[in-house]
Amino acid sequence: MSQSQQVVIITGSSDGIGAEMARQLAQRHGSSVALVLAARNTEALQQVASACRQSGASCLVVRTDVGIEADCRHLIQTAVASYGRIDALINNAGKSAQALFSDVENLGWYEELMRINFWGSLWCTHAALPYLKQSRGSIVAVSSLAGLIGVPGRTAYSASKFAMNGFFESLRTELAEAGVSVTLAYPGVVATRIRYHGYNAAGEAAGSSGLKEDDAMPVEECARLILHGMEQRQRDVVMTGKGKLGRWLKLLAPALVDKMAMAALKKEVRPH
Repeated sequence: MSQSQQVVIITGSSDGIGAEMARQLAQRHGSSVALVLAARNTEALQQVASACRQSGASCLVVRTDVGIEADCRHLIQTAVASYGRIDALINNAGKSAQALFSDVENLGWYEELMRINFWGSLWCTHAALPYLKQSRGSIVAVSSLAGLIGVPGRTAYSASKFAMNGFFESLRTELAEAGVSVTLAYPGVVATRIRYHGYNAAGEAAGSSGLKEDDAMPVEECARLILHGMEQRQRDVVMTGKGKLGRWLKLLAPALVDKMAMAALKKEVRPH
């Protein structure tokens, strides 16, 4: 690779927001970007990589389950062995969940969700940190509006995203003098299948979404906003008007925010 090539690692890049960020980076930067694409579905990753290569980008596919620490460290080691540097790490991999806490019998999948959403981003970041300090690079953590405002029916998911926020906000301050930026992104409801693949109360794939999705943000717009935030080294990317309003109303009128959160749920999944 050339010294001018920027190396960007994207976890959870086999579909959805991660795949779209990869395609947009390739389209925008062509041969000046090297993408390291990580997810569990190697076949889907190869399809994304093929599209990115057509735009001129260099691509490396690394099968990675971020819920396994050794996989996260292998991802970073493989990227460095191939390209010699890391300029940006986008912690995008995650899993959704929709269940009322009172309906959950076995909390094992709560722990699994925390390993994927929280620990996966920590393990990748810890392994990549020395290289990001060398490049004065960027870290992105894709959180959720459910990480700013507790959402009923999403106790496990909100908990994992609140944990991410606390960690990366603290890390941002630690890394300020090292010149490494930390951007937290807060998507709302995005037009992807993540909620369909997420856990239900039994810890199985939900097969449907418990959220109203009539006004879901197109995945292209979400990816564009995250990448803009990374490139501008922004602290936070709160993507919707409701999200920005809710963040402040939480301080001024918290009971109203609770009502807004409940209204986002379909009636059939609300507490009875």
